[in-house]
Amino acid sequence: MTKAKIPTPPPPCANSIDLIGQLELERIEVNLFRAWGPQDNGGHFFGGHVIAQALMAAYETVETRICHSLHAYFIRPGRTDIPVLFEVDRSRDGGTFTTRRVIAIQNGEQIFNLAASFQEPLEGLEHQFDMPPSPDPESLIEEPSWRSDRPRPIDIRWPEPRVPGDTSKRPPRKQVWMRAKAPIGEDFRLHQALLAYASDMAFMETALRVHGIDWRTPGLQSASLDHAMWFHRPLDFNQWLLFDQDSPSTSQGRGLVRGQMFSGGALVASVAQECLMRIRPPKT
Repeated sequence: MTKAKIPTPPPPCANSIDLIGQLELERIEVNLFRAWGPQDNGGHFFGGHVIAQALMAAYETVETRICHSLHAYFIRPGRTDIPVLFEVDRSRDGGTFTTRRVIAIQNGEQIFNLAASFQEPLEGLEHQFDMPPSPDPESLIEEPSWRSDRPRPIDIRWPEPRVPGDTSKRPPRKQVWMRAKAPIGEDFRLHQALLAYASDMAFMETALRVHGIDWRTPGLQSASLDHAMWFHRPLDFNQWLLFDQDSPSTSQGRGLVRGQMFSGGALVASVAQECLMRIRPPKT
């Protein structure tokens, strides 16, 4: 039997902040799409990237409705040297709501799955938590370069940044300001997809900081296990957005992190994630 030929990967993106270009999908069947991870990411698929691509794949099968929630599981590590297939199941098209399930596949195995619900815009009851106080993002410096060895498509600014080697234990709360670096345009699908991408950034650290550890702690094994997101109101990710976070619990080698996203005082989205976080004993 002739082995299927794997398509040649695209060249590394000349502009790493061009996230919109990195989210492009190739339709290869009615409900089947092919995509690549960023070719300058060291061979590892960033969780937020696959969430954003899966959401865009679901949107390719939805006409006018807007995503109001998504729930995802990270099953296996993704690789950027081979393409990923997104298979969309058109679960239901109802009178008000549309449901889609998306499976991401590499080498014949699921690496990720996502369920998303879409709805027609509706008028209804309104209330929200108030936006908490935070420093003006323009008064803060961009995320220090030591956190990443390549330009990021999201501008992130921390009111209380940590530096490498800081092992002090801190309360399980944190804020970061975020916005897209490159103009997004008026496509609401892209604003949601880029926000979903960004929602997996600087998130797990909120659970790690309670224990005085970070990404560089020897023996730390960490990974996103699942991710849930609710879109409450229209958003413009070209504008600054405050990501207010807390971690109510760590146990059983897992940490739970929650977050609320505010833009111009409006609560536009809520996020929750459970992550793997355990420290392996040193080898003897």
